[in-house]
Amino acid sequence: MNEHTLDPQVASRLKRDAAGLVCAVIQDWQSGQVLMVGYMNDEALRRTLSTGRVTFWSRSRSQYWRKGDTSGHAQYVKQVQIDCDGDALLIQVDQVGAACHTGRRSCFEVGGGLPALVGERSNSS
Repeated sequence: MNEHTLDPQVASRLKRDAAGLVCAVIQDWQSGQVLMVGYMNDEALRRTLSTGRVTFWSRSRSQYWRKGDTSGHAQYVKQVQIDCDGDALLIQVDQVGAACHTGRRSCFEVGGGLPALVGERSNSS
């Protein structure tokens, strides 16, 4: 395997969108809190797997960005998993500081909840 390409065995398991991207859910490795969602192409995933720091593909800027390089809020990789369909990654990290560009720990704090009917399991379920 070339050190500058994603392992073909990993690449073959990915189901990418039309832009060649896979969704990456970033989770705090200790608390389980979901911190953010980003997108990765093969190169971003290769960098993440080989450096121990999370790298994304920025859809808005069309460039790679390693989380924390400008903010200091780095994400250190603890575990990377792929879902059963190959269309999403779960990356558990040791998060330094805020994960969200708003300065919050999680991007889901600012967005907040949506009105949803809360489902209840019946006794027969």
